[in-house]
Amino acid sequence: MMGSVEADGGHPAGGTVTRFAPSPTGLLHLGHAYAALFAERAARAAGGRFLLRIEDIDRTRCRPAFEAAILEDLAWLGLRWDGPAVRQSERLGLYAAAAARLEALGVLYPCFCTRRDIAAAAGAPHGPEGPLYPGTCRGLGAAERARRAAAGAQPALRLDAWRAAALAGPLVWRDCESGTVAVDAGVLGDVVLVRKDIGTSYHLAVVTDDAAQGVTLVTRGADLAPATHVHRLLQALLGLPEPTYHHHALIRDDAGERLAKRADAASLASLRASGVTPQAVRARLGFD
Repeated sequence: MMGSVEADGGHPAGGTVTRFAPSPTGLLHLGHAYAALFAERAARAAGGRFLLRIEDIDRTRCRPAFEAAILEDLAWLGLRWDGPAVRQSERLGLYAAAAARLEALGVLYPCFCTRRDIAAAAGAPHGPEGPLYPGTCRGLGAAERARRAAAGAQPALRLDAWRAAALAGPLVWRDCESGTVAVDAGVLGDVVLVRKDIGTSYHLAVVTDDAAQGVTLVTRGADLAPATHVHRLLQALLGLPEPTYHHHALIRDDAGERLAKRADAASLASLRASGVTPQAVRARLGFD
């Protein structure tokens, strides 16, 4: 298993360290502003550190223009982060090393399924984010894996959730809203940890980065609480420190729908262009 991870930039061992970790796949909206302000307030209230991490591993959707807009929006809101922003695209070696350790533990397996294959699978169980991977490739023998690889099929690597849970044993995480939560390794099924195109995934990258950056308090929306089951399991397997979590409420529009990029939520840039002040945004979100 992986030993303790040295924090980037010489972060102090004590004190609260939080982070805001947007993906530059679109413009920030009020929900992002709330998450960033929430994380900064949690750090400052404890005399700690607030970090900015740009999660730009999705090469097909991330754009430099969106990253520039993120930095501009956060500065406009009056947010100040400690140290330079970290970009996941510059840390792929860390994720590869973590994946190698998981492979050595025997908790990863190659998956040759396409999205179309998975969508067509009959009787796939459902989880909080939709259909779960039905385990099609979990039982492939070494010979069949070799045959497919020789034919040019490039696999992703999935976490064998049940094998990983058996190896790690019973686990919990601590949440400021929910208290002590028992880990259910099967909530998201056998998630992809190493994608075909980028060599990592959100789950593997975020766990590796939080440990390397010395994050002690992970603040994020309640919609990400199911992912914490996977993240806590990975922390145990890799011997990483366990942060505390605070899954806060989501910001919703007047119709009660959660704000999201894919729903074309009004961007901070558009609010700024219309004359809305940062003070008004902060007040609307409860940070005046």
